[in-house]
Amino acid sequence: MNEKLNSHRAPEPVGLYPHARKVGNLLFLSGVGPRERGTKKIPGVELNDDGSIQRYDIEAQCHSVFKNVRLILEDAGSSWDQLIDVTVFLTNMKADFATYNKVYAQYFNENQPCRTTVEISSLPTPIAIELKCIAVI
Repeated sequence: MNEKLNSHRAPEPVGLYPHARKVGNLLFLSGVGPRERGTKKIPGVELNDDGSIQRYDIEAQCHSVFKNVRLILEDAGSSWDQLIDVTVFLTNMKADFATYNKVYAQYFNENQPCRTTVEISSLPTPIAIELKCIAVI
């Protein structure tokens, strides 16, 4: 069995995909960014007139993306402490990794899922971080 799940509290997906899919007792989250629900606002991001990033605060984006992941997990019947694997996409590893790693440690002090961090050139919206997660239900 597999079931599509969407959170009524997390930001709406930017494409045709659910927030998560439940397969057996596993929950697979689609990529989650730091946007806020019901708006295009991205915490810590200032855009130029053409929509490109003028300036961003990776710490603010980390807190926001972790909040969004938590909302999806809870609305799908799981929880933060049930995360077993986290893939993190950063658009600027050299500039952002230390701050991201510090914030990550605050959220994952007790539960320590497997983690992979990858640098990519861009994401579909003007964000600097996105998470892809697997949790147990």
